[in-house]
Amino acid sequence: MENTNNKEFEIAIIGMGYVGLPLFLEFSKVYKTIGFDIDRKKIDKLKEEYNTSNMTYCSDDLLHSNFYIIVVPTPIDSNNKPDLSCLLSATETVAKILKKGDIVVYESTVYPGVTEELCIPILERISKLTVKKDFQIGYSPERINCNDNIHTIRNTVKIVSSNCDEALDIISSVYQNIIMNNFKICL
Repeated sequence: MENTNNKEFEIAIIGMGYVGLPLFLEFSKVYKTIGFDIDRKKIDKLKEEYNTSNMTYCSDDLLHSNFYIIVVPTPIDSNNKPDLSCLLSATETVAKILKKGDIVVYESTVYPGVTEELCIPILERISKLTVKKDFQIGYSPERINCNDNIHTIRNTVKIVSSNCDEALDIISSVYQNIIMNNFKICL
């Protein structure tokens, strides 16, 4: 991988909901961080409430990111099946701007196989890049609950995994900058 100094990462949080917003706020304390959501009203409100020199909300800034965290909803539909439309749309958004050396981490709740069978093929097809060779994938399941002020991003055990050892080292070191000693690393 080209970028091994994790302070050089520009992080993009795709999805500014109850998990994405706390991630955005924590990462912006350490890194230049872009918050992206398709809900323009939500972004306008966030701009008013949260604004520091390390935060930006402009979709054009996504082009400069090199560490993407996709954390969009995957609700259950009327047939009790996960609706992956937001996840696949977010994956397409990232695929259009994915560059060599970038890392994509999925935090959205998905069933086993979604990342490998659905998301990676979209990333490769649209970006014309190859996973493990040109870009890396990680997974870090969301672990917080909406409106839970006791079990926060900083103090809840964080699990990270990746498709290769080198990417796993980078992903875990990036997340360790915002998590307090509660960490599980899996390959």
